[in-house]
Amino acid sequence: MPKGMTKRRPQTLARLLDAALEAFAANGFGGTRIEDVCERAGYTRGAFYSNFASKEELFFALFDRHAARVLERFEKQAAALGPGAVTLADLAAGLAEFDDDERTWYLVTTEFTLSAIRDPQAARRLAEHDARLRGEAMRLLAERLARAGLRLRPGVELEPLVRMLIAIREGALAQSYVEPEALPPGTLERQFLPALLGAVTEVAAEPVAEPEHG
Repeated sequence: MPKGMTKRRPQTLARLLDAALEAFAANGFGGTRIEDVCERAGYTRGAFYSNFASKEELFFALFDRHAARVLERFEKQAAALGPGAVTLADLAAGLAEFDDDERTWYLVTTEFTLSAIRDPQAARRLAEHDARLRGEAMRLLAERLARAGLRLRPGVELEPLVRMLIAIREGALAQSYVEPEALPPGTLERQFLPALLGAVTEVAAEPVAEPEHG
């Protein structure tokens, strides 16, 4: 590949991903053609196929980009809390925070999930990507519980708990996007997640010490 193309590749990828997100949100994954993405991005089909093997590959690239952004936001939330202990309300507030792009991504990923349920191969791939994101979410939640001086109660496992939190978050968003004025995004999470987290956790035997620096 020519050097100029190599240098431009990140820009090409970004434009294709942005165009795909817009097209999928407007027309649905099934209703969007590769030509539609190329037209929005200002590229040819050749440029598309030099970066992606299929429309499905394009979706999973979008999935990974969105996941990275969500995890980055959660990391920034943790840093903003400072070195002290955190509360269950702090944890719930982090899960209840959404940026302006979340609605667009919700439209895209919900439709793709429905199509994947009908396609076992697509479902397996989606499950793999979900599992990687869920693994990072498990790590972040475990860290925050430790900072709050909490541990999971006997019989409660971290992985299914994270699955439930994701289900609550996504289900609450669906209701919020249908009735945004009556139920702004994050309302249900802030109200009920502290009680849920309190029910599945208990005070740790020994407080977690802050790491020493220097």
